[in-house]
Amino acid sequence: MTRQHVRRVVCGLAAATLVATGAVACGSDSGDSGPRSVTVIGNGKVTGTPDTLQATIGVQVQGADVSGALNETSGKVKAVTDAVSSAGVERKDIQTQQVSLEPRYTSPAPGGAGQISGYEATNSLRITIRDTSKASVILAAAANAGGDNTRISGVSFSIDDDTALLNKAREAAFNDARSRADQYAKLAGDRLGKVLAVTETTSGQQGAEKSPAMNGRAVAPVPTEPGQQTTTFAVTVKYALN
Repeated sequence: MTRQHVRRVVCGLAAATLVATGAVACGSDSGDSGPRSVTVIGNGKVTGTPDTLQATIGVQVQGADVSGALNETSGKVKAVTDAVSSAGVERKDIQTQQVSLEPRYTSPAPGGAGQISGYEATNSLRITIRDTSKASVILAAAANAGGDNTRISGVSFSIDDDTALLNKAREAAFNDARSRADQYAKLAGDRLGKVLAVTETTSGQQGAEKSPAMNGRAVAPVPTEPGQQTTTFAVTVKYALN
């Protein structure tokens, strides 16, 4: 069997793989203006422990009039802000997320229209907790400060500086790609040449938790578990074949 025949067989297998997984492609012996090449997809995945927690903490109040609803909301959100700050959140990590005021209507009678019965005011903060060991106490402090008007949502963990994690995932993906390409080159009776092109994609995973229930009693520290965050890289590398 000639080298050219061997290469056609290997590239035929590679094409089948490409159809199934998008994993590899080979340059053609004819009709290609560029050098013969092999293209593969390498994958890398690493995990790390999140060191930062973010949460949206809001206060929602209903009042008979605009000023009443807004004033009570402002007072409660200030109490929440002071509470989380005292519990360990730096002021620079407390940011107003939303302020809203909406009318509430009575149920309309048949053939009639609803009338404004009061107003609902909402004020929410986005906080960043950089010491996750304090997260449980901080969330409880917010809930106690806001009382039954407290709303907690969007609790998520992340890695503040994931540079090292990304570098490891990138390296693992590239090594995987080179291993695959080298195997195909040997099967085709060729030697792996220089890298012609590199394209990468990355994805991260974050966990989220439900907000604690407000029931009029003092809230105990809210259990939080950071778990693991996974970073995945997929890199497409095109190699020349010599």
